[in-house]
Amino acid sequence: MTGADTSAGAGALLLRIDAVEKRFGGFTAVDKLSLDIKAGEFFALLGPSGCGKTTLLRMLAGFEAPDAGRILLDGEDIAAVLPHQRPVNMMFQNYALFPHLSVANNIAFGLRREGLPRKEIKARVAEMVALVRLEGLEKRKPDQLSGGQQQRVALARALARRPRLLLLDEPMAALDKKLRESTQLELMALQKRLGTSFVIVTHDQQEAMTVADRIGVMNAGRLEQVATPRRLYEAPATRWVAEFVGDVNMLEGRVERRDGGRLIVATTAAGEVTVAAPSQPSAADEICIAIRPEKIRLSLRGPVDSAAQAGALNRLNGTVTDIGYLGGSTSYKVKLDSGALLTATMANIAKLDVDAYHVGQHVVAWFSPDDCVVLER
Repeated sequence: MTGADTSAGAGALLLRIDAVEKRFGGFTAVDKLSLDIKAGEFFALLGPSGCGKTTLLRMLAGFEAPDAGRILLDGEDIAAVLPHQRPVNMMFQNYALFPHLSVANNIAFGLRREGLPRKEIKARVAEMVALVRLEGLEKRKPDQLSGGQQQRVALARALARRPRLLLLDEPMAALDKKLRESTQLELMALQKRLGTSFVIVTHDQQEAMTVADRIGVMNAGRLEQVATPRRLYEAPATRWVAEFVGDVNMLEGRVERRDGGRLIVATTAAGEVTVAAPSQPSAADEICIAIRPEKIRLSLRGPVDSAAQAGALNRLNGTVTDIGYLGGSTSYKVKLDSGALLTATMANIAKLDVDAYHVGQHVVAWFSPDDCVVLER
């Protein structure tokens, strides 16, 4: 794994995944994956479909057995422990509610299987109902609930056994955008209040960036990078991560020379570009320069104030070819004089932006060396 970030707050180590492998015939779903998760951490596994994130989650839950490696919870190897005997619970993507049972009985189901006394079950169900704000709905069946309410029942049932680790498999995939956003905030507040470690699997980058303390980006059964959301976005460890997480402009080139703490790079698409040299520069001469669209500024003649001029060593002439109005921002496609395309995103700070650019307009796209991330090809 590259770009590992093992820090996860002040919590003690709860879960250690040590060189775990899982194969299905000749296909390797999880490939020698290692990861530490701390108590009280909200961790997200992010990646494209088929990358192995759900398989890893199922191994943590006990529904799949690893072919190699260890899964240590509080220092104990649980790889051979049956699912219902682990202090781990899982909330499924489809919620898996029992249609013939009421809200209260759905929540109580796992507690009854554990053989808890009736009085304790009743108290625990009431606690969970209040926790997820379902008071007054205890007697309803799942088909009498909205999608958001069904999700809360599934969450309450998963939490009722008070697991040390809660696993969530795409828990908000079935919710509409507005409900998903409000549920994300509720889930974060709930996790902080309980102090339970959550591991969520998602393909939604915005969701992972919103809820998680740290994110593990998976690709082809391996972790490409583990980092905080900010570091993952601003300092991707590989070209794959930079292109997968968010939008990015990529310029390929060859290092011509060093100039103090900067590199002068001859790019094929934009001519000579100056970038801040990485703290641990690669020996490779051929590199990629990653620039996020919001780091690129547009103007008619380049930066106007002296402070901006000092930092804007990279100025590229081009023509606006496409405009996408996104509400809070506008995305501009700029065709450089060299023929290459750049994307610049600018915040809409005025109700009617009189300085907005139009298709066919000649502009200067400029950015600072510090806005660039240097990556190996």
